[in-house]
Amino acid sequence: MISMPSNSNDIWAGLKADAKSRLETRDYSLADLASRLATGGVNASEAINGRESLADVWIPGVEIFSRRVFQQKGRGYFGELTRLTEGTLAKIGLAPRQWASALMHRDSAKGFHIHPPYIPEGRDAGSWFQQLYIDAPEDYRARPYDREQWDVMFFLTGICEMLLVDEREGMPRRMMRFTIPGDSRPGPDNAAVVIPSGVAHALRNVGNEDLIMVYGTSTVFNPDWEGRIASDVEKAPLPADWERYGAGK
Repeated sequence: MISMPSNSNDIWAGLKADAKSRLETRDYSLADLASRLATGGVNASEAINGRESLADVWIPGVEIFSRRVFQQKGRGYFGELTRLTEGTLAKIGLAPRQWASALMHRDSAKGFHIHPPYIPEGRDAGSWFQQLYIDAPEDYRARPYDREQWDVMFFLTGICEMLLVDEREGMPRRMMRFTIPGDSRPGPDNAAVVIPSGVAHALRNVGNEDLIMVYGTSTVFNPDWEGRIASDVEKAPLPADWERYGAGK
């Protein structure tokens, strides 16, 4: 390891003034877990293991639960998705009504997607969410899974970076950012995610292979419930000259 002379007050003294004026350095110090979850992001296992210390930044209703993927020598790997009779989904009473799969090519992204939360007639949205997630957060039977779309997502290949933003009326606007590798990369960060209605979610493939996911929804597909916010990343615009030519210009 090379050390600078003790009498040197400027380690960049050997650079031209213009280069020094443009110089940047990266901060390699780690912020606390709560700050990283809401900004630069964390690994799934960090969020799961640190859940008790993250109450002030965790989005109510969101669940991230570990999955074990077994490597099978000479053949590949095996991993269960979930059981509706035990584990997180059984605990919160969420039994998906529809299952689907999706593939995202490398360097592609989805979202933000958001589904409309159900509000009982005559109820104020803010007080309804207060009742569900703050006053009685473990009264899972009160959740209207059959009247709004909740998602539970599993990742089979690739590496997913996910962003969640709470947009429910009267709830603190919190953001959670984390990374989950697919089953093709067995390890402590294999996990699944439960996303409530009213929580915007975006995904991008940050791995070097296609990202394949399987997800269950608490209701069947309803196109009217597929809201999008800041989702231009999903578009594949044509080159400007193609657009002009196609328009006859």
